[in-house]
Amino acid sequence: MLESKIISLYRSIENSYNTFNLTSKGVVLPGLYKSKQITKDALTLVYLYSKINQSVSKEELTAFIKKYYPKTNDVQQARHLAAQKGWYILSGTRGDVNSGLKNGEYKLVSIEIPYPEFTSGRRTQTIGTDNWDSLKEKYDYRCATCGSKEGEIHYYNPSLVTKIQKGHMNPNLPLEIGNIIPQCSWCNRPYRNYFCFDETGRVSAINDPKFIEKSTTEVQKKMFQLLKKKFTDQ
Repeated sequence: MLESKIISLYRSIENSYNTFNLTSKGVVLPGLYKSKQITKDALTLVYLYSKINQSVSKEELTAFIKKYYPKTNDVQQARHLAAQKGWYILSGTRGDVNSGLKNGEYKLVSIEIPYPEFTSGRRTQTIGTDNWDSLKEKYDYRCATCGSKEGEIHYYNPSLVTKIQKGHMNPNLPLEIGNIIPQCSWCNRPYRNYFCFDETGRVSAINDPKFIEKSTTEVQKKMFQLLKKKFTDQ
């Protein structure tokens, strides 16, 4: 795709963004350029828009991004654009109900309304650098969930050097002091918004009921019976 075409599609998205006042709904429009290079977020949004309401595989999206960022191996921008920036992008990996998407597939549904499950401001990072450094120091610069240490080889994935990120304890609340635990990218990424964590990095509750769809049919039946009994008795 030529750069002129990318810019044209981006301007169409930007126009819709302003027309439907998505900023008031907390949706974040990614910048088009950074250091004179089109950003990964902009490239991802533009590519999905060029195939709006069609399924796009992660491999296809990665191949497109690699034209501009050759060292890219694993594109995460589509998931972040939905969960963190509010764009109406469905994901087969995330398990969007009735999306018809397979694992590793995405689909941009609309540029006029936000992702239905997006909570405006939930991903706002209000923690300062000093506080974040102090929090990491409190955890000995280790992932609260798996214990891997920042800058060292990962405990469970020897091919990775551990990078510590800000992880939500409760995904429904802002990313701020009191709701943050340090997690490595290897732990933070697959958990997404499925769980709530306590200060020790242990799962304390299920946050997203869609997670049950990843369980066996037998477990789903047991969960159904448990909830049926609970709410029938009320």
